[in-house]
Amino acid sequence: MPSSARVVLLHAAALATLGVAAAAARGDDVAWTDARALGVEGRGWAESDLAAPFDRLPHKAQGVVRDAVWSLSRHSAGLTVRFVAATPALHLRWRLTSAELAMKHMPATGVSGLDLYARDGRGAWRWAACAAPNDAGVAQAAVIGGLAAGRREWLLFLPLYNGVEALEIGVPEGATLEPAPPAGPGKPVVFYGTSITHGACASRPGMCHTAILRRRLDRPVVNLGFSGSGRMEGELADLLAEIDAAAYVIDCCPNLAPADTAARTGPFVRRLRAARPDVPILLVEDRRYTDAWIRESQAAVNDGNHAALAAAFDGLVAEGVTGLHYLSGDLLLGDDAEGAVDASHPTDLGFQRQAAAFEVLLRPLLRGGP
Repeated sequence: MPSSARVVLLHAAALATLGVAAAAARGDDVAWTDARALGVEGRGWAESDLAAPFDRLPHKAQGVVRDAVWSLSRHSAGLTVRFVAATPALHLRWRLTSAELAMKHMPATGVSGLDLYARDGRGAWRWAACAAPNDAGVAQAAVIGGLAAGRREWLLFLPLYNGVEALEIGVPEGATLEPAPPAGPGKPVVFYGTSITHGACASRPGMCHTAILRRRLDRPVVNLGFSGSGRMEGELADLLAEIDAAAYVIDCCPNLAPADTAARTGPFVRRLRAARPDVPILLVEDRRYTDAWIRESQAAVNDGNHAALAAAFDGLVAEGVTGLHYLSGDLLLGDDAEGAVDASHPTDLGFQRQAAAFEVLLRPLLRGGP
């Protein structure tokens, strides 16, 4: 285990507020299951292709993609564990790859925490609990207790900006915990983008727009967001093409200057389209900076990028590339300047707005295929 790794769990003082017995919190009566035995969703590749079980790119990508992309691909953004349990309480314990648990503009709950959802009586996913990391040396984390009797399906979102070395889910002795039934036949929606796709700055993993869409569409989502490194590089087009996707969402403009957007969009799309001739490709303009209304330099970057992407899209359509779709960036974060924490990275409000805009275009695209 790397020296930087640590066990990160809820502080024991929080257990009483969660309504979980102290004996269970000490692990006296908790049965633990490796999350890998329950099934990890959101991967683009089989676990046997990965260097570690919660990576996002295959091991063969190391040395092919830039070092920054490879390092960021070790973060578990977008990965989920789905399971069924009949239990009065749920416990979690996990080990992270980095001791950097938070960022100055993003809390530890989003960077390094675990986010738990359950199906309600109507079959919709609803939030249940978030497990915040710390280094208090607690051996177990009790995340929710006092649950009503009955079997439920659960969905656990993994950390956005940290890697996971190990993850276990626990229930009190006598309760049941098992893999969820296989998901439907729907292929995943694959997102490739920047720090925003990666999840900055969601307060918890389930609030990133890709996670919101995973729940709303009830379909697997593969998150290939790489902070500062979503640059429409050819090797990423090849890797995306290896995933049998329902749709590809390309959202890289926030990491590109207008000239780069103009130069890279056509080659990237042609490369992906040659490998996947029938899969819809959605090109996304960069979100408009929330201070662009008052800062001309910010508005100029957005205007230039939008014009460059639109011109590239029109050129691709004119040359006969089919199955292309386009999403404007002007209202991705709303029109009231409240959608970002730093003018660039969405707040939870911004992510909700972004998810709504994506959903309008993705739903009809997904109706046309598996």
